[in-house]
Amino acid sequence: MELAPEHSDPNQVPTVENRMNVATWPTPTAPTPRPFPASHAPARKRAFGYRITIFLIAALVGGTAGHFAGGDGSSGLTINTSNQHPGGAMLPSGLTIPALVRAVSPSVVSIDVRTPMGEEQGTGMILQANGLVLTNAHVVGGALAGGTVTVTRSGSTSSLPATLVGIDTANDVALIRITNASKLSAITFGESNSLEVGDSVVAIGNALGLAAGTPTVTQGIVSALGRTVTASSGTSSETLSNLIQTDAAINPGNSGGPLLDANGHVIGMNTAVAGTMGDGTNAQNIGFAIPSSKIESLLASLIKGGPITKKHGYLGVQIMTVTPALKEQYGFAVSYGAVVTTVLSGTAAAIAGIEQADIIVQIDSTKIRTAEGVSNFMAQRKAGQTVTVFVYRKGAKITLKATLGLSPN
Repeated sequence: MELAPEHSDPNQVPTVENRMNVATWPTPTAPTPRPFPASHAPARKRAFGYRITIFLIAALVGGTAGHFAGGDGSSGLTINTSNQHPGGAMLPSGLTIPALVRAVSPSVVSIDVRTPMGEEQGTGMILQANGLVLTNAHVVGGALAGGTVTVTRSGSTSSLPATLVGIDTANDVALIRITNASKLSAITFGESNSLEVGDSVVAIGNALGLAAGTPTVTQGIVSALGRTVTASSGTSSETLSNLIQTDAAINPGNSGGPLLDANGHVIGMNTAVAGTMGDGTNAQNIGFAIPSSKIESLLASLIKGGPITKKHGYLGVQIMTVTPALKEQYGFAVSYGAVVTTVLSGTAAAIAGIEQADIIVQIDSTKIRTAEGVSNFMAQRKAGQTVTVFVYRKGAKITLKATLGLSPN
């Protein structure tokens, strides 16, 4: 990824050229190395948000090798020792990371899915005391083909059977339920719509599938908001919008695990990681998480059971939630709504005259306060319906008519 030079105009939004390839979801699957497919993605420049085609790392499940240096056999070695207890890293909330981990780890599980084709491993978060677990669709997709799902709770070595409850592959979200579970510790969702770039975050997950029940913990910050990425499992791909970008280390096996704020609340689900770009350069510390606000908007449909395959009305925009920080940075007329980062060619939005940087604040009689508001509205509409879209453009409120297309999901 190459950053474009800075512009002298302070009102001009920086653009990014994207030169990444598509590979697989970041879930440990293969016991032996395989070559990564490479297909060069054309460079694009966009304002506000931008679309990235992600090279997601394929993982290897296995041991770790190292080199140990031997001593020379001499005696008389003197070392200094201390009895002081190590101090935990402090978060802005006043919590130490060890305290946060102790509080949240009981709500994190390792997930293993076995099919005739192989094994997938990932992470999940307990939503309810009765064993309802949230994870990524790409982690448990094998269950649709008859695969068996088991989970291992943090601090345990025993795997427990689980069944698929609901799956939404287009948004990469799924629910499973641990069989005969009760009195489990559930996670707490935070306010992802209130995030700012620079906020502290902690990621917990079954990184590299090293040892089920002993999750890996990493720390970082929110690196960016409103990212759009395209990720592939090798047989299909999905474009996910309005993602959180973080520099906390996200590795294969972290998929489905929590991205936590400084209070230990879940503000995202770790989903994707950038790997190698088209020129062979390795991307560093670029991971992505689905915001908790997006996940909460999908739970009512997922809990009803069965795969979610319904197609719905489609506007054809990529959007991100307007925040006070964005309003201040770009001089937006409002501090709420969904700002349009991309208008897809030939879609209902393009035909209606919606433009990049428009802020959608209302559709028909529904007020739009976040990007998820647009998605939720479209999920309840059918192709062919005409809707009235109210947008702010350069400070003026404009009314547009759009006849919805059919969603590509």
